[in-house]
Amino acid sequence: MPPESLSFVAGVRPGGSVPVPVPVPAPAPVRKALLQGSRKPSGRAPRVRRDVLFWLGCAGFALSLALVTTLTPHRIWGACAAVGYGVAAEFARRAPRPWSGRSAVAALLGSVVVPLAFMIVAGAAQSEVRVVEQSGGLLLHSGSPYLPHPAGVDDYNPYLPGMALFGIPHALFGGTPLADARVWFCAAFLASMLVAARRSGRNSLGMGGGSGAGAAVLVLAAFPAVALPLAVGGVDLPVIGLMCLGLALAGRGGSGTAAGLAMGAAAALKWTAWPLLPVGLVLLAVTAGRRAAVRAGVVAVLGAAVAVVPAALADPHAFVEHVVLFPLGEGGVHSPAASPLPGYLLATYVPGGSVLAMAALAAAAVGVAVSLAVRPPRTVVAAADRLALGLGLAMCLIPATRFGYLVYPLVLAAWFRRTELVAAARRVGRLVGAGVGRG
Repeated sequence: MPPESLSFVAGVRPGGSVPVPVPVPAPAPVRKALLQGSRKPSGRAPRVRRDVLFWLGCAGFALSLALVTTLTPHRIWGACAAVGYGVAAEFARRAPRPWSGRSAVAALLGSVVVPLAFMIVAGAAQSEVRVVEQSGGLLLHSGSPYLPHPAGVDDYNPYLPGMALFGIPHALFGGTPLADARVWFCAAFLASMLVAARRSGRNSLGMGGGSGAGAAVLVLAAFPAVALPLAVGGVDLPVIGLMCLGLALAGRGGSGTAAGLAMGAAAALKWTAWPLLPVGLVLLAVTAGRRAAVRAGVVAVLGAAVAVVPAALADPHAFVEHVVLFPLGEGGVHSPAASPLPGYLLATYVPGGSVLAMAALAAAAVGVAVSLAVRPPRTVVAAADRLALGLGLAMCLIPATRFGYLVYPLVLAAWFRRTELVAAARRVGRLVGAGVGRG
């Protein structure tokens, strides 16, 4: 025992009366203070936690959006989300381990729950929410979710008939908060991603006490590229969730029926899900054999047809006008999707640019199809990457497009390799911490 940690009392030597000092251990708090005081300072500042940096970056994005946007729903989201992300960063800083459940919940509350509830009460939303809710009423009353003679942009419904199901609660129960289509978009997305996380077998997120599929879905939902559409619109998110679920089920093999159902449900919502079919079926052929892939293909096509064909036959002219011509920019009213991506720039500023853009889109589709035949994906990560590549090219080359569509390749590319992303974040955190220490 070191002398610094001892105290002395007077004692008596055996056989004599001369007092001698007898060592007695000092109290534990005193020993701890003495030992800490004897240590030399390391000269290095503590590392900056990667989760703190992540939430601070999200807060900066949300605040910037709130300051620069002219769209009221986006401004509301930015103000609420900036506060939520800031609270999440503070919780992360105080947590003993990274990626605490409290920080993820705070971020989700600030970036999704609070702004969504506020906008539902205030009646603020992107136009596609009202389009879906109107299509639900039309489907119930006429058998077709499409107006026969659309006059304005908000009269057009560019989604496949399955999307109208999310508008049926509003048609049945009016303006009650739970009837808002965004509530059902959010529920479908979170449920699909949760099942996909459990089926993919890649649930480790490196989160202290909140590890697992649920924590991974919370962090994904709180990420700005996902949280923003969840709160203001969200029409693409149930499609993405079902696509991820279809890939996860295809990657596990099996009979192919469950994977076919998930892929067919996604295909019944929006054209953007149809590239999933060849990629998912090729993956299933590798993991479970051709018979399972054929079975899944039949189930997917039949499931999509049950949703699409009756509505298309109810009013074929309206179906083509809304679902085919309008998304291509060839309808009676031009689509408001006009982000300056290559397809839009070609169609707008180059003579015959629409034809060139569609030719480039067709070439990209052929290239992805050839890659599936020559080098089929053998893992769900490889299949998700191939699908993300194809969709990313399509989103850039479609004449009527917007930056928000890039959430498809972003989620697909990141979700199934989330373990690798966490490892990369740890390396970044170590580098930043080392830089702060040297400073």
